[in-house]
Amino acid sequence: MSALTHFDAKGQAHMVDVAAKSATHRIAIASGRIEMQPETLALIEAGTAKKGDVLGIARIAGIQAAKKTSDLIPLCHPLALTHVAIEFEAASVHQSDVIGIHCTATVETVGPTGVEMEALTAVQIALLTIYDMCKAVDRGMSITGVHVAEKHGGKSGSFVKR
Repeated sequence: MSALTHFDAKGQAHMVDVAAKSATHRIAIASGRIEMQPETLALIEAGTAKKGDVLGIARIAGIQAAKKTSDLIPLCHPLALTHVAIEFEAASVHQSDVIGIHCTATVETVGPTGVEMEALTAVQIALLTIYDMCKAVDRGMSITGVHVAEKHGGKSGSFVKR
């Protein structure tokens, strides 16, 4: 986790002191999807949405969100990210009965704490950006399934969701 908290004798929450932790290469991969009407997906794929390049703008929004995570999550440590990648593909690649877009965020750093929160934030904001850019044609879109798929590095080692 980017910031584990502990409570003092008065029950006050604090950021965990990570100064003594070793800086290691850390990677987190998160994913999720936005479900939509087939016509909405067709607009996005054709690049004809009124607000412009939906996936290009959502990609930039996701990268920006990863970089700003500590501004949004109160006890999250600010991190110097070394890599952020946002990828999109038709949700049908993952589930044949789902129409929409699947988003994967890969976030990396070399530091004393992980980047799971940054990856999760990147996915959520990228998907929210798609919603914002397409809500005029499809208010029934639904964001779902956001989760950490993998994390590597640090004392706890690797995790891969099965």
